[in-house]
Amino acid sequence: MTAPYRVVAVSGSLHEPSKTTALIRAIADAVAERAEVEIEIVELTDIGPSLAGALRRDQLPAEVEEKLVAIEASDLLIVGSPVYRASFTGLFKHLFDFVGQYELVGKPVLLAATGGGERHALIIEHQLRPLFAFFQALTLPVGVYASNTDFDGYVIASEVLRARIALAAERALPLVGYAASRPAEQLLVS
Repeated sequence: MTAPYRVVAVSGSLHEPSKTTALIRAIADAVAERAEVEIEIVELTDIGPSLAGALRRDQLPAEVEEKLVAIEASDLLIVGSPVYRASFTGLFKHLFDFVGQYELVGKPVLLAATGGGERHALIIEHQLRPLFAFFQALTLPVGVYASNTDFDGYVIASEVLRARIALAAERALPLVGYAASRPAEQLLVS
């Protein structure tokens, strides 16, 4: 038997409760329905205050360092942010400023976002995908965007969104298995 996949889901939301956190949890749960996984949720509402004042990784408290190590060691990274002023939240970017430049090379990353309406859906293509391209991560082709109308409070109410989550999870797993089976040194190119 193979070890469970390590899935880390990062919510860039600055509020609790959060539609973004509900979305990334639903995506992680959909992956868990299809494969044996260990899920860790990283919420900026928990670590943001400790993260905000640091300029270098060695200035971070132990609990934030643990989250960074989990992100870097994951087999699948699920990331989501609410749209804030046409982009992801600043603390979301600040968190990824501390991730090692080559720690996500070849790592499957499932992109997700939430916003007030459908006009914000391009955040996945214009903001999130370029960020993870910098890391040479394998951004999965199917991203998941949810608008306010997809929720009843903080619960997903849209069957269309549920179907998109299921499709993203289904399409992610073959790439997760492939990436997890390759030694990290094979992914780095001089």
